[in-house]
Amino acid sequence: MDVVLRGIAIAIEAIILAAIAYSILKGVKLTIFDLGLKPKFTGIINVLLVVVGCLVLAFFIAHLTFLYPSV
Repeated sequence: MDVVLRGIAIAIEAIILAAIAYSILKGVKLTIFDLGLKPKFTGIINVLLVVVGCLVLAFFIAHLTFLYPSV
């Protein structure tokens, strides 16, 4: 039962952190295009931000998995 509760807590926290990271990366994208970057670079910026988002989420999950206290 302890493992199940820990897994649920990690999943909920990872979802919350993913939502926060998504919001931050979306803000970065809007800022980049507000500063005058041409729309032809939209695809490259989207791919770059998806890769960064995946790396950040992988870091969050690894960090939570190894350092989350047991219930």
